[in-house]
Amino acid sequence: MQESLILFAHGARDPAWAAPFERLRALTRAAMPAVGVELAFLELMQPDLPTVVAQQVAAGSRRVTVIPVFLGQGGHVRRDLPQLLEQLRQAHPEVEIRTVPAVGEDEAVLQAIAAYCIGTLQS
Repeated sequence: MQESLILFAHGARDPAWAAPFERLRALTRAAMPAVGVELAFLELMQPDLPTVVAQQVAAGSRRVTVIPVFLGQGGHVRRDLPQLLEQLRQAHPEVEIRTVPAVGEDEAVLQAIAAYCIGTLQS
């Protein structure tokens, strides 16, 4: 079964905003060369989630994990993402499309951010 990870970010008008997400995609790809790792945006930037899922399915993916690259479970993650996922599941019934909590909900991520914040006082 080919798997895909889609890093799902909000999007912004300024193209430079996407740079850290592109670096995250590159780091994730390097660590998992057998997995399709892509970046998709909710709004204001391209590609959007339906486009990336369709590309991954066309490339042979049968399991897609959407990772919300958000700090918390706000309205976009609680309301908009589930609606998008339901539409995608209907469009691609042969594919398992799942999601996980927002990255900012993960204890290791919070610990890394806290270490960064603490480290700013030591520089």
